[in-house]
Amino acid sequence: VQLQASGGGLVQAGGSLRLSCTASGSIVSFAAMAWYRQAPGKQRELVAGIMPGGGITGYADSVKGRFAFSTDNARNTVYLQMNSLKPEDTGVYYCYARSIRSDFWGQGTLVTVSS
Repeated sequence: VQLQASGGGLVQAGGSLRLSCTASGSIVSFAAMAWYRQAPGKQRELVAGIMPGGGITGYADSVKGRFAFSTDNARNTVYLQMNSLKPEDTGVYYCYARSIRSDFWGQGTLVTVSS
């Protein structure tokens, strides 16, 4: 399985971006999918997660109310809509998927929020 992430870029504080992650296979086969981010000099952290089969989502406290995770099963794609972006949201965002047997990571997409 391959995960292709896209949608990162440079945006001013208060702006929005939508990240996409397209899987080479059906996303409903995954037990869970998530977005992680890694800021410069910091550890990778979980931002948002979803169970594609049931649509259950969870968010880090730092992004609740600003970020929204959605899926398009027909396109094998998940999205992370990021609104009201803050400079502290800057980092490389990674798409992650977990199946019964394996974990998969996308290549990362850089989000830079300027103040």
